[in-house]
Amino acid sequence: MKQKHTTDKEKVRLDKWLWAARFYKNRQLAAEAINGGHVHLNGQRVKPARTLQAGDELRIYKSPFTFEIIVNELSTRRGPAKVAQQLYTEHAESIEKREALAEQRKLQAAQRPHTTHRPDKRDRRRIIRFKNINREN
Repeated sequence: MKQKHTTDKEKVRLDKWLWAARFYKNRQLAAEAINGGHVHLNGQRVKPARTLQAGDELRIYKSPFTFEIIVNELSTRRGPAKVAQQLYTEHAESIEKREALAEQRKLQAAQRPHTTHRPDKRDRRRIIRFKNINREN
């Protein structure tokens, strides 16, 4: 199955392109992110129906990461991840920031206490008693 790429004359909606580039699982999630201000096109806040062109810069905030990309190709069809990655180029600084943040989150997760089992009835009673004591103070 060959993926359909659009030519310069065809228009592609921003929410559809984000879906095709695999940033969001469906167009509704992409549209909600755009309406929520999590996607900026060329430094401007936009609407989901805004058309894209090759060379446009996108800033996508997907908590806790930020993607800064340049649109290489336009596509209206969602294909394999390898093909979707060819639709855009991510800035080197963006990749470095995301990797540093991911490493920092891994280190923080390693420092948190980790239990080996779920609380049993006795443990739950102790937790409830502890929470109630702290609420009174």
